[in-house]
Amino acid sequence: MKTYTLRVALAALVALTLAGCDLLGLDDRPDPNGPSLEGILDDPSEANLSALAVGIEAASRVDLHHYLIDVGMVGREYWHISAADPRFTADLLGRGNAVLDNNTFYITRPWGARYANVRNGNTMLLALDLNTTLSDAEKAAGRGWARTWIAYQYLLNLNLTWENGIRFIEPGQDEGGPVVGYAEALTRIAEILDLGAADLDAAGDAFFFPVSSGFDGFDTPPTFRMVNRGLAARVALYREDYDAALDFLAESFIDPAPTTLGLGAYHVFGPGSGDLLNPFFLPPDATGEANLVHPSFVTDAEPGDTRLSKAFDRGEETTFDGLTSRYGVNVYTSSTSPIPIIRNAELILIRAEARAQTGDLPGAIVDLNLIRTAAGLPAYSGPVTLAGVLDEVLRQRRYELYAEGHRWVDVRRFGLLGTLPIDRPGDDVWDRFPIPLNENV
Repeated sequence: MKTYTLRVALAALVALTLAGCDLLGLDDRPDPNGPSLEGILDDPSEANLSALAVGIEAASRVDLHHYLIDVGMVGREYWHISAADPRFTADLLGRGNAVLDNNTFYITRPWGARYANVRNGNTMLLALDLNTTLSDAEKAAGRGWARTWIAYQYLLNLNLTWENGIRFIEPGQDEGGPVVGYAEALTRIAEILDLGAADLDAAGDAFFFPVSSGFDGFDTPPTFRMVNRGLAARVALYREDYDAALDFLAESFIDPAPTTLGLGAYHVFGPGSGDLLNPFFLPPDATGEANLVHPSFVTDAEPGDTRLSKAFDRGEETTFDGLTSRYGVNVYTSSTSPIPIIRNAELILIRAEARAQTGDLPGAIVDLNLIRTAAGLPAYSGPVTLAGVLDEVLRQRRYELYAEGHRWVDVRRFGLLGTLPIDRPGDDVWDRFPIPLNENV
């Protein structure tokens, strides 16, 4: 299918998917420019369903920067400094007596945005059942699209709250169910992804709606299924189900060619009317508000690692709130740079970890060397033991996936939060965010 830029997708988002949904309170309200979510159920036409599908992708970008700031700062990848709001360097780093607030933007906004999009996906599932013009295969394609996005939105919120858990909202239900813990939530997310994959199996060769350039190469039901299976492999890794992770990877888009590490699915941005710019991007030499690389990213790197280009040398040190760095984050190099949802480098590193955990240390090292060679590093020469290989997996995940939202989750699942640097006396490293006081579900 022809790819579709999201230049007008935010307009569709406002008019269709978020009409009646306040991102913080999710209070129902009419929208004069388009049908509400309930209106789509009254008129589940192909046009409305197509706009809703586009809006789901567009809405996935809303407040994504708050998620990246949250996990990146708590995981000591970088510091978001802002003279206008000291809570970034106070609350997120646990300065002095500061704690994570359950009624503050850094949790309410990403949490609310993800749940708003879950509701969009649920509405699409209900509307597909009511539609009378689409074929069964087209409906299956739409369900596979919606369920994959729903699972991904739940996963991002669960990454934030961890053992505090999340709620699940069933299609047609106004309220979320009871809070379930981390393990049960991962199981349910895996089940949603499996349902989505089964839907995509029953779909035809094309979606009935346009898909953005962020899914180039993955814009048909069979190829989008590979993205679904990649996400399923990520979830299986979190569940410590390594055999399942390997099975899912075999159905994903994993590719051993070192030139394909960037292959994957992305959130895309644009300057056009009705679109969004990359909300995380700030010029790496910005002042006032900036994303500063944690100095340990540079000092801990191996000599010759080309991924140090992700840290821009600002020429002189910047100090803010007792934090000092001379490097700016240079991962997203412009306001239209895409943000990965999942890409081939992550899949290779998932396979390395799963192979190691299932006893295939030589196979894990082959995967690690794919990543190392692409970064200008020599082949792995460390101990060929489970502990040694897993340590190398974490090192390569740290540098390869820098500022993509993984580091904090990785050290937490390995029980290594205590190894993260304490930047100022009295700072804390949090293991989870609180569920918002007024839950935005």
